[in-house]
Amino acid sequence: MSVTEPAPVVPPPAHEGILRRQTQRESAARTYARSLPIVPVRARGLTIEGADGRRYLDCLSGAGTLALGHNHPVVLEAIRKVIDSGAPLHVLDLATPVKDAFTTELFATLPGELADNARIQFCGPAGTDAVEAAFKLVRAATGRTGLLTFTGAYHGMTAGALDASGGATDVRVTRLPFPQDYRCPFGTGGERGAALAARWTEHLLDDRKGGVPSPAGMIVEPVQGEGGVNPAPDSWLRRMRRITEDRSIPLIADEVQTGVGRTGAFWAVEHSGVVPDVMVLSKAIGGSLPLAVIVYRAELDLWQPGAHAGTFRGNQLAMAAGAATLAYVRENQLADRAAVLGARMLACLTELRAHHPGIGDVRGRGLMIGMELVDPQRAPLPAEAGDDHPAPPPDPALALAVQQECLRRGLIVELGGRHNAVVRLLPPLTLTDEQASAVVDRLADALAAATRFPHRRTTAGPTI
Repeated sequence: MSVTEPAPVVPPPAHEGILRRQTQRESAARTYARSLPIVPVRARGLTIEGADGRRYLDCLSGAGTLALGHNHPVVLEAIRKVIDSGAPLHVLDLATPVKDAFTTELFATLPGELADNARIQFCGPAGTDAVEAAFKLVRAATGRTGLLTFTGAYHGMTAGALDASGGATDVRVTRLPFPQDYRCPFGTGGERGAALAARWTEHLLDDRKGGVPSPAGMIVEPVQGEGGVNPAPDSWLRRMRRITEDRSIPLIADEVQTGVGRTGAFWAVEHSGVVPDVMVLSKAIGGSLPLAVIVYRAELDLWQPGAHAGTFRGNQLAMAAGAATLAYVRENQLADRAAVLGARMLACLTELRAHHPGIGDVRGRGLMIGMELVDPQRAPLPAEAGDDHPAPPPDPALALAVQQECLRRGLIVELGGRHNAVVRLLPPLTLTDEQASAVVDRLADALAAATRFPHRRTTAGPTI
């Protein structure tokens, strides 16, 4: 009687072990890793290759950080040049040729009225630290403490930035209505809704019994990203500029995600012609590496030495990569390219909306695009019952299913909005026509599959 030898045990793929160890070791606060269970090992441009050999079109772009996509040659060359030169990589806030070149390039891109009379503060490497610096700056300059911010805002994860964001629970700032077309807080949308939002702001600031003392500053995103890809109407933003100027309130523009060509202008405030008093900049300005700064009018520069500091505010590699990125975007007019290609993608998704009742709204600016998914079978939310154009309630389950079906098809997208029901696209500005078509096609296929198979949740993606 022969004895059958046991079949050899095949070890699981290495990437599965990496994912398992991440789950065991990393905190419950991890985010992207939950919805995107991949192990990137190589990347170039729009494409990421995972350890399992699958390839993905990356429309997350490091949450908008990768203006030129992954490992762009000009970025890699700038980094190598610094490394090969023997220059110090850590210099606190000392002056260096690399820093000087970055600052010169950055100032060359700023709105002229600001650049001609600007100061720059290098902050800790995250955008949220730059937000904190902006708050300190305007408080020191005005002698006031209060802040004005907007519903749906997102400014970072540190304490002060969270206070100014839409999800704050311990309210320390005054929240003002941010105009929206699709879910207008006044039930009207359009120019009328924006005018009502501005009028409410003006009334509140001038009402002696309104409970809002003169604030130190107002912070606004020209396009709300995490809030659901809501572009600020140009006329409304100009009105905010007039309101703040008339009352000597510094206006802070948070361009962390909207800057460096993302919205079809180099800086999103340029669409409206608004020149803020302070600009908060991060993400793409570091060319994929950590870097954050604030740029502001010189007359606000009243704080004391050391009023805001950080050990890693002298990141030489990030400054080199950032200068190369800023120059490349400027010289190759990638902001104009983002405007044209973004409009084309928005048109395609708007056409798709006509065939999918689950698409409630398509909106965005440049290559910052959002598609809000809704449940058309349910009645509008009670608060919207009196709207001129009531919208169905958001459908976060459908959005999650679409995200997972996108991953199956080799497309990485992010979710956002109040209920995580907005599918967000943030492709690099180097996106080609063919790639843009592929992104839209895969998103359309994913939406169709999510509608047909609402309970399918696995996330295997194909090779492309």
